[in-house]
Amino acid sequence: MKNRSLSCAALLAVASVSAEAACDFEVLVNDSMQFQIKEMVADSSCDTITVTLQHEGQLTKKVMGHNWTLSKTEDLQGIAMDGMNAGLENDYIKPGDERVIAHTKIIGGGESDTISFSPSPLTPGGDYSFFCSYPGHWSVMRGTFVLK
Repeated sequence: MKNRSLSCAALLAVASVSAEAACDFEVLVNDSMQFQIKEMVADSSCDTITVTLQHEGQLTKKVMGHNWTLSKTEDLQGIAMDGMNAGLENDYIKPGDERVIAHTKIIGGGESDTISFSPSPLTPGGDYSFFCSYPGHWSVMRGTFVLK
């Protein structure tokens, strides 16, 4: 059994390393606190990276809003904590927060938002995460962003 577990772990590691890099992403969310993906792999040759966040749930943004925020992993918790005080009108992102690389607005059920940004602030192989900055969501609603 132990060898089988190691084999499965090795296969998962290979699958995540060999994920195809892209420039455009669609990220789905709903009324539960989760992104439908856990890893996004962007190509360093992209002129622009585009992320479309689509909320397939029913609840309003005041009740179960979500956004997509990109930062260095080490900055994630600080951005989320500072964002709580910024309020919904600022998408729970402190205005002018230079730790934020990119973010969508907070959206509710049936809404979507698209952002485009340059990969130039990112370093291939750097430690980046995407997360939802809505209060309380960031601790479980997050994933890894890789620039290849």
